[in-house]
Amino acid sequence: MIREMLEYNRKFVENKMYEPYITSKYPDKKIAILSCMDTRLTELLPAALGIKNGDVKIIKNAGGVVTHPFGSAVRSLLIAIFELGVEEIMVIGHTDCGVAGVNAEMMIGHMKARGIDHEHIELMRYCGVDFEKWLSGFESAEASVKDSVELLKNHPLIPKDVSIRGFVMDSVTGGLSPIE
Repeated sequence: MIREMLEYNRKFVENKMYEPYITSKYPDKKIAILSCMDTRLTELLPAALGIKNGDVKIIKNAGGVVTHPFGSAVRSLLIAIFELGVEEIMVIGHTDCGVAGVNAEMMIGHMKARGIDHEHIELMRYCGVDFEKWLSGFESAEASVKDSVELLKNHPLIPKDVSIRGFVMDSVTGGLSPIE
């Protein structure tokens, strides 16, 4: 599959199909969106929000959550704010999220079944990683979004003038419901 994608990419560049997507690194709408990596949102989220290439910074991870106050999601948001001019943040979870209800024990079982050595898993714990918490999902998208928004609003490195709001997107229709 990767080989096919690389062949397509070669033709994409050769035929200058990239030209409609040329923009700067600065988001035109000064918004960053933290959302889920779910494949249903790849085209649905921009279409449902009326955004195009260059409008916003989109940060995606499993569940669209802030798992640590100094993890990669917050780092990306800080760079977006201080280096790229972002003034607003949207945290967007979605219905029927695959991370909801993810069980750490089950994940560890899958890892072992795929050949990850038990000693490597134990090493994570010895390194100070709360492995079970890190691998666990959440009970509801609404609660997860609310938790992430609260963490960001209270983060010591995020300026208070940055507007931070949370939403849950319907993964079929694209409809947004605000989380207060």
